[in-house]
Amino acid sequence: MPVPDYETMMLPVLRAFADGAETVRDCLPALRAQFSISDEEAAETLPSGRTTVLASRAHWARTYMAKARLIESPRRGVHRITDRGRALLARGPERIDNALLRSEFPDFAEWLACARQRPSGVTEGPRGNPGEEADCLDVLPVVHRESPEELIQRAHAEIEQTLADELLASVRAMEPVRFEKLVLDLMTAMGYGAGSLGSRRLTPATGDGGIDGIIHEDALGLDAVYVQAKRYAADNKVSRPAIQQFIGSLTGEGATKGVFVTTSGFSADARDYLRRVQHRVVLIDGPELARRMIRHGVGVRVRETIEIKGIDADYFDETGGA
Repeated sequence: MPVPDYETMMLPVLRAFADGAETVRDCLPALRAQFSISDEEAAETLPSGRTTVLASRAHWARTYMAKARLIESPRRGVHRITDRGRALLARGPERIDNALLRSEFPDFAEWLACARQRPSGVTEGPRGNPGEEADCLDVLPVVHRESPEELIQRAHAEIEQTLADELLASVRAMEPVRFEKLVLDLMTAMGYGAGSLGSRRLTPATGDGGIDGIIHEDALGLDAVYVQAKRYAADNKVSRPAIQQFIGSLTGEGATKGVFVTTSGFSADARDYLRRVQHRVVLIDGPELARRMIRHGVGVRVRETIEIKGIDADYFDETGGA
């Protein structure tokens, strides 16, 4: 079954620590067995790729229960159940979640209220009613509540998708020659020609022979990449004849490498044809173009930076310097 939300994991994680687990990693086999989590599901990672969804949610389950003092950490990375935690287990609860922790443990409720306090001083409670106790967990879907880390990454992904849509609309409104320059700007930002503006050039607007630009693959100019850029509407896909023409232009130039960029997409026939030729040609459609512009800072700028900090383990290492 899919990896359950972190609140559903709280009771099994607490039981695992009661049974002798000392780390969150020790809890994972029991979680996989209880929830019938497959190898594929256990290997699923967060968008950052740094940790698995399973490990992340188990970590947050442990973190929240630690705030309720059901679990304590005698040393870094090692955890154990407290007397309060054992007393709760002895009652045989069917489920442990934030609602239970908040109602039974005032210290947890106080911590949660402080953690959710908004900078403006205005709070938003369950279902967005102004003035009620702030708890963003209560406004999440009931079935699949996410950990704070997942919330941040999902929000970031949504912001980037919106930005990508806006970028693509702006690019489609460009003049063709300006679009061709944008493509070369992007390839320069990606490191072609060692990022040097002098390593690329646009071809004349007329009589370009199907080539819109040329950029060196390396700083010495030992090999060149030929570029074709088509500023098309979203529903006007690049078809096979356009790819055939580009391949013919590469052949005429004695070139073997090319990049075909469009603001729309490529037909299945065009992609299939490209698999049967010897030339090395990369196809970049509209969505991929927008993603690469964001990744390499072309046509975008940083609007706000939010730092998320964690413990510096080296600082607290007993073997470290004074």
